[in-house]
Amino acid sequence: MEWFETLAPWMLTALAITLLVFQSARQRTQLRELEAMVKRRCDDMGRELHAVSSGSMGVGKRLVACERSLHNLNGVLDEMRMNDPLRVPYDEASKLVELGAETEDLMNSCGISRPEAELVTALRRGAKVDSVA
Repeated sequence: MEWFETLAPWMLTALAITLLVFQSARQRTQLRELEAMVKRRCDDMGRELHAVSSGSMGVGKRLVACERSLHNLNGVLDEMRMNDPLRVPYDEASKLVELGAETEDLMNSCGISRPEAELVTALRRGAKVDSVA
């Protein structure tokens, strides 16, 4: 029994060291697994970020193309308004009303009907009254 009392502390120390070695090995394994999991997640996130950025760049390009198209259409619309043959007599009639022309004068010089001439006269004189007030 005496030999047991002398060896007991050594056996406990050896057992503690053995447990520490196993625990250390287990923690290293867990650490490697955790590192692998973090690497997989980082790779997944990188792929997702790439997909999202590629998609947003595509949307941005389409938006720029739409803006360019809209700008071109606005230019065409403005040009069509300027060259509208039906609009010219009304612009001319409006200017003549400002200069004091009567309904008959508008009908003869602009080639518009009596109701159209009366309407242009009423609109221009109404606008003139509003601007004075």
